[in-house]
Amino acid sequence: MDRCVVLVDAGYLLGAAASLLAGEPARSRISVDHATLIQGLRERAETETERPLLRIYWFDGAPDRVPQPEHRRLRVMPRVTVRLGALTRSDGRWAQKGVDAAMHAELTELARNRACSDIVLVTGDGDLLPGLMSAKEHGVAVHLWAVQAADGDYNQSEDLVAEADERRVLDRAWITGAVRAKEAPGPCAPTAAPRPEIAAILSAPLPETAAAAAAAAAAGSGAADAPNGRNGSARPGAGAVRPGAADGNGAADPAGRAADGAGAAAVSKGGVPTPKDLAGLGRAQGGPAAPHPVPSATLRWSSDKGWVDRGPGAGVGEPPETANLPMLAQLTSAEQRWADREEDITTVSGDPFEVGQVFARRWIERLSDPGHLPQLSTEYPRIPHRIDGELLRYAARFGLLAHKDDQIDEHDRYAIRAGFWREIDVRTAAEHTPAPD
Repeated sequence: MDRCVVLVDAGYLLGAAASLLAGEPARSRISVDHATLIQGLRERAETETERPLLRIYWFDGAPDRVPQPEHRRLRVMPRVTVRLGALTRSDGRWAQKGVDAAMHAELTELARNRACSDIVLVTGDGDLLPGLMSAKEHGVAVHLWAVQAADGDYNQSEDLVAEADERRVLDRAWITGAVRAKEAPGPCAPTAAPRPEIAAILSAPLPETAAAAAAAAAAGSGAADAPNGRNGSARPGAGAVRPGAADGNGAADPAGRAADGAGAAAVSKGGVPTPKDLAGLGRAQGGPAAPHPVPSATLRWSSDKGWVDRGPGAGVGEPPETANLPMLAQLTSAEQRWADREEDITTVSGDPFEVGQVFARRWIERLSDPGHLPQLSTEYPRIPHRIDGELLRYAARFGLLAHKDDQIDEHDRYAIRAGFWREIDVRTAAEHTPAPD
């Protein structure tokens, strides 16, 4: 048929783009506007082959083949099919397994079934040479696209280049239409602003170190900076949270709501500001104001046995004022559960901050008692133990546990809880906004 198909080796495309723009092949160094990238591939393929597009196949690796947020966004785009191989870690480096085999199988199957007249390959791997030759034998024209190499040399197999019918180079100007180095963000990848509503809780010292600093000040030696002034990760034995437990959910002393211990920023992994970067920002710079800010919060940690207060003189256990708050599962009917799953698959990208927002939105919309929302808001920044555990289990659906030994990354936990509280703040503020006359 007179149609074209594009087969994209995402590891090659994005790795080469990172080398070109950021100086190293780490994909974490670049920000990608996937919608713009897919549209650019489609338009260029149709222009150069003079054939309408049948489909773009996106081949990539993922831990345990669990779709990551970018894969979830891509697979619901028109004319895009995502194929995932395994992503394994060996000797401290990540390696894709099965991606080349999947591309080879798709390439030969398309040609054998005469599903298209032209195939565009965006890859540099010489392992695809037999598949390319097989496609040519079935009468398919093969177009090989390269990403401009950082050193001006080839970044593709020479045998692959020699065997292709047509060859084009995606140069820097074309690549920067959808990809930016994180050090120099552009329109498609705006700088992620810090979420100041969680600043103070991240910079708050642990109770032990706070007491030591106060004693030093009383002795005239001055207050020293708390060496462990981070959130739950500073305490001994604190690790990432397993989906069945609600751990590390920092909370302020009940005397006031200092800041949000829920999350660090609505940014993707690896781009979350450190507690020192966020220290002192406060909620007044952007988030809804907390009614009673406290300069130094006492952190409490949740566990399977309930809330454990690390400060002196406080009890243990779930506070009675939150014991009656319903969990989302109790508020969700079978029909809503099906609709939720459909929404998760088709529209929720899996970004940690967005996951927290979606969970909070559903919880709020299904409350039967309107008094539950302000009741939860008074607990800010501590998410009640049962709801927090349910929130983290929900986040596990989106691959946020992958390649972390079934544990949620610390920065992802911050972002998940930040999204949850941002949605609660927005809904609470909306309820208290007077209607116009």
